[in-house]
Amino acid sequence: MRRFYARRRVSILAALSGLIASAALFTAPTASAALPTPVSAATARSYLATLTVATEDRTGYNRDLFKHWITISGTCNTRETVLKRDGTNVVTDSACASTSGSWYSPYDGATWTLASDLDIDHLVPLAEAWDSGADSWSSATRQAFANDLTRPQLIAVTDNVNQAKGDQDPATWMPSRTAYRCTYVRAWVQVKYYYDLSVDSAEKSALTSYLANC
Repeated sequence: MRRFYARRRVSILAALSGLIASAALFTAPTASAALPTPVSAATARSYLATLTVATEDRTGYNRDLFKHWITISGTCNTRETVLKRDGTNVVTDSACASTSGSWYSPYDGATWTLASDLDIDHLVPLAEAWDSGADSWSSATRQAFANDLTRPQLIAVTDNVNQAKGDQDPATWMPSRTAYRCTYVRAWVQVKYYYDLSVDSAEKSALTSYLANC
């Protein structure tokens, strides 16, 4: 009889261990990471000097032409992947939705504990990319741009800050947190350079000025 109860205890413990391991797949906290590090200021200045200067043209733009928030891994799409990357102690459910965590928005210095308070900013906005040459891209290239996790192009920030930015370039909008502006313009130039996008004259002037102080 004692052996029976011992075997039963072992079976129960094994089952509980399995359940705990399965749950951990969905709820284990993830460490905070960050936007991929942009190129140095010197490299950004070098890149900027090579970018074509051209007047922007938004003819034919539609956000739907940039398929975004595609599946990245398992049940996680691009938005969810960035939230996990940019947060601290992020817990997700079986659908990869963030159920808890902490996020610091580098644009304005705010900290949030609800994923719904965050947008994923396309650092170089989709409309800005269209104006600067993406109108001639293939659908596949536009999708790659809209979901680029390799370049410093996607970042979790305060939702209303992202909405206030809209499709503006650095000539008319910059993060209110001045300590982040150098990172922002270095990232902007790197993305434009990688995708061979043009800049308009006011944009280039602003970028030149900010990079001179990096």
